[in-house]
Amino acid sequence: MQAAGHAVSSAMESSMCRTVLAMLRELEPSGDSATVTSRGMLRWTLSNKVENSPALCVSLVRVLVKELERAERCGYKAHIIPLVHTLAYTVLQSVHVPEDLTKRVYGCIKKLLILPEPYCTVGLHYARLISMEITTPGLHYHRRLITEHCIKNDSWALQEKVFVFADPAVFPEPLLAAAKADVEFTGLNYDTKDFKCKAVLHTLQAMLGRQCHGPNLAEALEVCGEDINGYFQEVVAITEQSAQCADPKSSNCRARMQQIYSDIMIAANKDPSSQGPLCGVPLPGPGISFHSWTQDEDIWNELANFALMISPTERSSLCADEEAEDHERKTSVTSTDSGIEGDLLASDFNGLTLDSSGVALPLEHRASMAFPRWTCVRRPKAADRIALVRESVRGSNQDHTFITEGQNLTAHVVVMGDDQTLGRLARTFHSIRKRETRHIFLTKRLKLELYYIPVISESAVTTAVEENTSTEMGKMTLARFLGNVDPWYDCTVNGLGSMVLKLAQMRRSCNDSSQSSSFLVDIISYYVRTGFQPVHIPIYSIKISFSRLSACPVEDLFVSHVQIEFKMHKTATLKYTRSICQKVLTQEIGGPVISVNYRKASLSKREKDVVMSLRTRGICISAVPPNGQKNFDSLSVRFSEIIPGTNRMDTIRTGSISIRALEKHNFTLCLDKDSRKTFKDVQRIEISQALDPGCCLHSSKSRHVLHDKEASLSKYMSKSLKLPINTFSGIIP
Repeated sequence: MQAAGHAVSSAMESSMCRTVLAMLRELEPSGDSATVTSRGMLRWTLSNKVENSPALCVSLVRVLVKELERAERCGYKAHIIPLVHTLAYTVLQSVHVPEDLTKRVYGCIKKLLILPEPYCTVGLHYARLISMEITTPGLHYHRRLITEHCIKNDSWALQEKVFVFADPAVFPEPLLAAAKADVEFTGLNYDTKDFKCKAVLHTLQAMLGRQCHGPNLAEALEVCGEDINGYFQEVVAITEQSAQCADPKSSNCRARMQQIYSDIMIAANKDPSSQGPLCGVPLPGPGISFHSWTQDEDIWNELANFALMISPTERSSLCADEEAEDHERKTSVTSTDSGIEGDLLASDFNGLTLDSSGVALPLEHRASMAFPRWTCVRRPKAADRIALVRESVRGSNQDHTFITEGQNLTAHVVVMGDDQTLGRLARTFHSIRKRETRHIFLTKRLKLELYYIPVISESAVTTAVEENTSTEMGKMTLARFLGNVDPWYDCTVNGLGSMVLKLAQMRRSCNDSSQSSSFLVDIISYYVRTGFQPVHIPIYSIKISFSRLSACPVEDLFVSHVQIEFKMHKTATLKYTRSICQKVLTQEIGGPVISVNYRKASLSKREKDVVMSLRTRGICISAVPPNGQKNFDSLSVRFSEIIPGTNRMDTIRTGSISIRALEKHNFTLCLDKDSRKTFKDVQRIEISQALDPGCCLHSSKSRHVLHDKEASLSKYMSKSLKLPINTFSGIIP
């Protein structure tokens, strides 16, 4: 029987090995459209296959660690990041991994620390988790369960929540409702008692291994009733104490777990000494809140509700109270002899207020006059300024050890859409940072993580193919860039994002509320749990001046593109003869003359200001690096210039640029390919990198009075604002 068991295990591992190798082959570029659209499905099906079978989990761990060792030995760096993430995620889902195999995993991951970024950062993160799993089995599982579902306990205070915002410009309303129903149905399958049962069941099996009977323990926990809360609190307290112990192996953690196991079995009239197979305990998806992103303030409102842990109605009343307190605190208390108008009696106004002719004004008119004053912004405290600066330089890190004191909450904001959606996210991110400079609120309470799932409809893809739209003009340029710098993101997120609308259409046509597919929830869960390496996308500021004198200039932001179109006008050419100068009937279509002032970008960083004039019919300004480049270093400005007899494309690279239309002409521009951000009758634009409001709280004249820590920290950091989008590896050099 033992030989047969080894044969079955060998067959399992052979099957798993073929699946893993096929998954790694998906990382290679392929021109087959069918292969591209189905990339990432192998990881999803593999995860679903092993989550309910402890034997398959152990077999998959063996296969993955073997492939990771081979990748390290042979220098297959393209396979390291996918293998490490999949290996650590499988260990998290596994009920019990033998100690010798866990140590082998730890040793293999620890070798990544000698590699350059991002391999060493990812390796360090998972080396800590696997080290905790060796000393205290099941610790990471119950921490994730408690954190993601905000389960109250006395030992672990961190809490997380996932907010998904789908752009209705990409999601049709019926499909948006279907996707929301799919996510909400998955979350309704569990309650707090189920989560506590899963935590106790998984931790006891992970700690005791084959010394317990998994199916019998699961049945005993189902009949515990209200006693499950006591078992849950005790199990969490024991594991947390073991994790903090200097020498966990010398503690009586295992003996105390054995006693809890016996108490549960005896209470359910089962034999506590029985031994048998283990029971699979898949980790439920995190708490997900699905929203249609219709208003720009939606993200702020949801984050504020989560930070305060109250309902929207309660938050509105609380905010009103805070505003009243702020008003009372800001009201100045002045002496009666200060000379200020509000302190003077009505009789004291005689002779003080005169019109331009020197005649005293009536008392009623004098009282209605407003005294002008400069607008002022309250300067935050030194501790608040330091918190804002640290938040801007803090790398996205899921290791709870490095969370700022007081940040017990983590908000994972996942946006679903295209380039225009990321443009909206950049403006929202800038707005949040600007609010924090006025009154620090979210920074002290929660940690914000941003994620992006590209979604595009089939009609948009078909239109782009029929019109032969270039890569730069498509609406998925940032998604393609993120896929180029992180192949695992391209395979797992980009490859499956195109299927979101298809599955939503299938659910809508099925119209069965009793069934749900875990596809969307699984993508979000895997991405949020393992994607902690940010790619920092620069945010550019644009100042728009209009030709109408009555129109005030507008300041906006963009992250991908600015498309400028000029009104075409006709120009007549003259043909000279011997006798007279006669006008030719044929006419040419041309663009207006524009003045361009820009700072030329160069590899030597020796910037040079350039001024030029040219005639053009359109301009495309792209912030996305061209193919082959992985760093956002400058803008690419392409002019479509009309020259008699030719059609030449001129391109410059710059960090800041100013464009002005001459000859009383104007133009139309569109930001991030978003029709909602289209401006007409524009005469001039000025573009530069947006500054981080949290790092520009003080002027250069007042730097000498800054706090020492703040001055030393801000001296070495960039003041530009960047949008941190989390991926699995960040930018791979």
